Amino acid sequence: MSGESPIAMAKFITILHVFMLLLVATSLLDAGAPPKTKDKKKAKKGEEPEVKLSKKTVSERGLITESPKTKDITEGHTNYCTVNLESKQFPGTVLGYVTPWNSHGYDVAKIFGGKFSAISPVWLQIVRKSAGKFTVTGGHDMDKGWIKDVRKNGKRHVDIAPRLLFDGWTGKDYVEVFDSEAELQALSAAAVDFYKKNNFDGVVIEVWSQLGGQRKFDLTHLLVDMSDAFHEAGMKFYLVIPPPVTPGAHKEGIFNAADFQLLSGIVDGFSLMTYDYSNSQRPGANSPIAWIRECVEAIAPEPGPDRSKILLGLNFYGYDYSSNSGEALIGPKYIELLKKHKLKWDSEVKEHYFEYKDNSVKHSVYFPSLASINQRLELAKELGTGISIWELGQGLDYFYDLF
Repeated sequence: MSGESPIAMAKFITILHVFMLLLVATSLLDAGAPPKTKDKKKAKKGEEPEVKLSKKTVSERGLITESPKTKDITEGHTNYCTVNLESKQFPGTVLGYVTPWNSHGYDVAKIFGGKFSAISPVWLQIVRKSAGKFTVTGGHDMDKGWIKDVRKNGKRHVDIAPRLLFDGWTGKDYVEVFDSEAELQALSAAAVDFYKKNNFDGVVIEVWSQLGGQRKFDLTHLLVDMSDAFHEAGMKFYLVIPPPVTPGAHKEGIFNAADFQLLSGIVDGFSLMTYDYSNSQRPGANSPIAWIRECVEAIAPEPGPDRSKILLGLNFYGYDYSSNSGEALIGPKYIELLKKHKLKWDSEVKEHYFEYKDNSVKHSVYFPSLASINQRLELAKELGTGISIWELGQGLDYFYDLF
């Protein structure tokens, strides 16, 4: 370059500097990113498996069996049928509960809402503030947008009937309300006004178990007054009832045939709690099928319109029992445990279970399956009852193909 002019030499050096800076900058940018090929492989590996929905029901796919393959459950439990989402397979009333602490239940209600007669969000409590003054609390949990989605802006007919719990009531509260017709009317008016204001279709009352079978005459009077008020406002009236046959003891429970007879004329549906049969001291099946039948026939010995109001309770959760302890299980945890085990079928109680050891401690796990649910739906059809589910979102998504 000895023959070049100083100006040309300066231009050449400037261009060379710019080229070198661009080269360094490009190499630095590439070094700051992960290798492209490895990145693609990692992304594929880290992605959640794609949910492949089906045009066939679980029945058409042959999945309702007493001897299911573990893989069919762990890999196929999210694979529900898209064809019959809005069609009901079960002929009776179906009530499903949704709770604020289980967000998947809200999604289930939106997807499968057409399969339900009523959905009961567990939002509200009735509180006695002072003599003659009552208020409904829990409104902060209400989600009107979700209600619109469940109803599909009026295109889908499903009742929204939030549960109403008698919360924080003392014995004195009950006595004073029972002894005053004015108090009873004020209680009913407060509840109905709130439900009308929010355009609900009905109410699910939970109060019977709180009194442990005491003051039945007065409690029946209260329920009659509330039912009349809700019916006059064009809403349905459901009542949660405990099992009429005590689990494990075969003794009469705190709700019996006489109670049912008194209330059957004013209640649209009895949400019967036929689950939690076992416990950590007496581990085993969640809801033996013979016990379910016994509970229904104990309060309604004959088929007919009254019996059809009983909503036989199905648990969509399970339990992991070990020595002197029992942990409640919902779908995701159950699937994780099941991956390494094989289900067994208990032909007496009609439930699936499996056993495993953890640090030499023996565990037994009971959780609903397609076969166990199907058995109970067939029993409900035979007895002429409806169904109530506690709770939506706890079980496996393909369960809803059965409803």
